[in-house]
Amino acid sequence: MKLTEISTVKALCAEFGFGFKKKFGQNFIVRDSVPMDIAENAEGLCALEIGPGIGTLTDCLCQKCEKVVAVEIDTTLAPMLETTVGHHDNLKVIFGDVMKTDIKALCEEEFAGKRVAVCANLPYYITTPVLMHLLESGVSFESITVMVQKEVADRLCAEAGTSEYGAITVTCARYGKVKKLFDVPKSCFYPMPSVDSAVVTLIPAEKEEIFCKDEELLTKVIRATFNQRRKTLVNALSAEIKTHSKAQLAEIIVKCGFREDIRGEKLTLRDFAEIVNNM
Repeated sequence: MKLTEISTVKALCAEFGFGFKKKFGQNFIVRDSVPMDIAENAEGLCALEIGPGIGTLTDCLCQKCEKVVAVEIDTTLAPMLETTVGHHDNLKVIFGDVMKTDIKALCEEEFAGKRVAVCANLPYYITTPVLMHLLESGVSFESITVMVQKEVADRLCAEAGTSEYGAITVTCARYGKVKKLFDVPKSCFYPMPSVDSAVVTLIPAEKEEIFCKDEELLTKVIRATFNQRRKTLVNALSAEIKTHSKAQLAEIIVKCGFREDIRGEKLTLRDFAEIVNNM
């Protein structure tokens, strides 16, 4: 059974009476190289997969990983997954909402301290929340490799000062280095989405060591900055940070070596940390 053939996908959907659900952003991969290349990033490790769908990436992961745990929100896929990947004895499928899942507890229970990589084809509508949920889980993943909308991939890898640069860019930099691996045209999916995708990987081991005295305040400062990115940094922060007056915030920004009228989109993670350290 070749899960990357459209004829196979259509036959499985017909056999199990499966209907694509727009609310889950379901688009299945129909090009061999894509799941194989994603799975290579977890070779020799354990893998946590989010949204296995019909099991296309899952099958590749099971061939390369010691153990695979896949979290799927759509329970109607259960009989199909049993048919497509149920023969793998190193696979466990958990049906539930990953956003309501305690990722750290799940990894401790299922992987018992072993090295774990995340691999996923993330639905466009929930990409950022899922990434943040993983990054803030407290789990030291070996890597997080995900397929996302190309526009999102560009934001994740953006440089400070560009239009794509945003809160998610800075936040990911707190955990590691994001690299784009390859683009994935929309023709590689069934049903075909309206936009192209790209695969990116985040490697925590390449994280830049930056000291920040207050991680919670850093999060607040980053969010405040990009919630009102068209405003100057002083104005954006003064709207959210009530522990300091606008004049005090301006003084801190200048003390850190920036113009008083600078916009937050010009700052790197290190710059934000420096501002927080002076607050």
